[in-house]
Amino acid sequence: MNLEHTFYRLPNVSLHAATAGDKGGEVILFLHGFPECWYGWRKQLLFFAGQGYYVVAPDQRGYNLSSKPSGVKAYTLEKLTADIVELIGQLGKEKVILVGHDWGGVVAWALAMHFPHLLHKLVVLNMPHPGVLQEHLRQNPKQMLRSWYTAIFQLPLLPEKALQALDYKLLEQAMTGTAHAHTFSEEDLAVYREAWQQPGALSSMINWYRAFKYTHLHLSKKVEVPTLLIWGKKDTALGAEMAKPSIAKCPNGKLVFLKDATHWLHHEHPEKVNREILSFLN
Repeated sequence: MNLEHTFYRLPNVSLHAATAGDKGGEVILFLHGFPECWYGWRKQLLFFAGQGYYVVAPDQRGYNLSSKPSGVKAYTLEKLTADIVELIGQLGKEKVILVGHDWGGVVAWALAMHFPHLLHKLVVLNMPHPGVLQEHLRQNPKQMLRSWYTAIFQLPLLPEKALQALDYKLLEQAMTGTAHAHTFSEEDLAVYREAWQQPGALSSMINWYRAFKYTHLHLSKKVEVPTLLIWGKKDTALGAEMAKPSIAKCPNGKLVFLKDATHWLHHEHPEKVNREILSFLN
């Protein structure tokens, strides 16, 4: 089974996406995080297409081959969420299964809070409920320290220059240095470098962080959609102590810890992650 590549023309942006499977099947929509793109889901796409689902993994706004509007306020969570609402409207189904990791998890949580009628089920990988994250960023010194880089990202121009230096070495290390050895091959990193080199990509990716302070969405709501939260306990960026309070905000929630996985659990343990998701969907 092969992946197909397509562009979805939305009112304000164009989103590139990898797709696979039976277009008549139930839709699973996969949302990547920083600093990835659709490619981060390759180990999930073909597996779930083989299970009869129609799978769609877009490059989100600002990433890889998708549109990169200028200005920080083009990347507020309202706009990121609206993109996915519009995308769902083009997929021919009233509801989809939504899977998100990292920043894609933030968008997924927000969609489940504010557009639950569009979702059958929600799956989030290593991203706490945004209300829990905000609380820990205010009150948990350990999480404040883990998230130090987000303060650097607020500076103009300097983050872009630093991340671009030495052929994107810092971005590579942000992935390889926080994952188990050999998680990312040189071929994988070449794909990511090509995505990071797209004109305007670095600023757009960092603008997700810069724009968060302009978000006005209510982010402490409970999530009624059936929710699976899978958490790699060796994540060095997001503390596992946020997982249980997050699933507590989901009356129909299930939490699964992968004790040997890091933030990059869907790369390190694709069979386990795929099996947990499939079991939840069934």
